[in-house]
Amino acid sequence: MQAILFAALVGLANLLGGLMITFGLRRRAGTLDVLVAFGGGFMLAVALLEMLPNAVGTPGALTAVLVGYLAVHLTQHTLTPHFHFGEETHHDAMVSRRVGVWAFVGLVPHAFFDGVAIASGFLADRDLGLLIFAAVILHKIPTGVSLASIMLASGNSTVQTVAAVGVVSACTVLGALATPASSFLVRYGLALAAGVTVYVAASNLIPESQRVPGWRIPGAVFLGVLAFYLVRLLLPGGHA
Repeated sequence: MQAILFAALVGLANLLGGLMITFGLRRRAGTLDVLVAFGGGFMLAVALLEMLPNAVGTPGALTAVLVGYLAVHLTQHTLTPHFHFGEETHHDAMVSRRVGVWAFVGLVPHAFFDGVAIASGFLADRDLGLLIFAAVILHKIPTGVSLASIMLASGNSTVQTVAAVGVVSACTVLGALATPASSFLVRYGLALAAGVTVYVAASNLIPESQRVPGWRIPGAVFLGVLAFYLVRLLLPGGHA
């Protein structure tokens, strides 16, 4: 039940990001960029220092990590012709409607495995579940912003955009519901989710921070890592 509640909060954060764009509530300059970079650092630390060590005891787990990593690469950057974290600014004929549809398709498995990650974490240990929840929710507003802006820029309607963001949000809850009901996900869910998390952090979020000149945005990656250590230390039974 805890995992489902936290997955629902993650879904709401994704929905909030989408609604901000859909209804014209623009972000303060630089705020989203900082959040993307900070979330990337936090996620990378959680994946490498918590998720992977807890997953590798299962035979075949490292293969599952690789499968999770490659699955996101396939859906977001191989099948999907145009996707990045952040607000889409190219409102022209070059961004066709199918680009928005493919961005939606690419984010569905990503969102599902966010729910799997949260549920798998809670199945292993409550503190791990909380750390994964924190890592996931940090990038959910940028995810909603990304999907909604790509949908709108590619010519989809407001209704279609809100529906797409809503479905992606619901997929996180679905992942949390499916995990304890599936023996495969109970066994390999954390390893698959670790691969997904490494990809999102290292191949999606952190590269976005490298596009911005100056030190403030790239430096936020290190603040995300430091925040991970602080949160882990403050959790009951935490250690540095």
